[in-house]
Amino acid sequence: MNRLSAVIITKNEEDNLPRCLKSLAWADEIVLVDSGSTDKTLDIARSFNCSVYVTEWLGFGKAKQFAVSKASNPWTLVVDADEEVTPALRDEITQLLQAPRFFAYRILRRSYYLGRMITHSGWQTDYTLRLFDRTKAAFNDKPVHESVQTDYPIGKIDKPLLHYTYPNLQVHLRKMDTYGNLGAENLFRKGKRSSIAKALMRAVAKFFKMYILKQGFKDGKEGLVLALMSSFGVFYKYIRLWEKCKR
Repeated sequence: MNRLSAVIITKNEEDNLPRCLKSLAWADEIVLVDSGSTDKTLDIARSFNCSVYVTEWLGFGKAKQFAVSKASNPWTLVVDADEEVTPALRDEITQLLQAPRFFAYRILRRSYYLGRMITHSGWQTDYTLRLFDRTKAAFNDKPVHESVQTDYPIGKIDKPLLHYTYPNLQVHLRKMDTYGNLGAENLFRKGKRSSIAKALMRAVAKFFKMYILKQGFKDGKEGLVLALMSSFGVFYKYIRLWEKCKR
């Protein structure tokens, strides 16, 4: 059977990391790349016998590819610190690696928002490419919304990866600020422009898509808050782009 390296990037993830690492205890190796944690993240990582590397922040795409490059095995499973590999997914990957049919696989991700699993809002079809042969696939260099690129056909795994995305609104707002600034900077470098009107229109479109078209109303109060916060996140990114254009 092919050996597997699990790969994680972190910064101040002491609250999430134990759950994540426990779910990866079956992997042949865990590689963790940290970008300046000031909490107990590194102590936790070492207590789980992770191979730990420390580097300056490179942006999400480059940071994840750097972590992948440190893996000892070709087959790599990339997991975020706020995610958890379910026993069903573990068993599926273990069986799959005995004789892989593809060089890369998308995995179904089930996400929680404010403690509730979201089953609509567009999150129900979230398949993310996380398992791959690193000699046949690699992350792009995008500083935000990074993805794995490959020239080979991609398989699909329906056993879920759990994502504890935003346990409270404070975490959501903090990440919104980070992603909004990175997204605006990325768009600005590409020569994109924005205005207050465009930012508002994109925000309204985001809310309509998530709450109406993707049936976010079926996710209860959490679905409404998620749609509102997500639309504000879009507004924030494009209003930050407008601000940069003014300068």
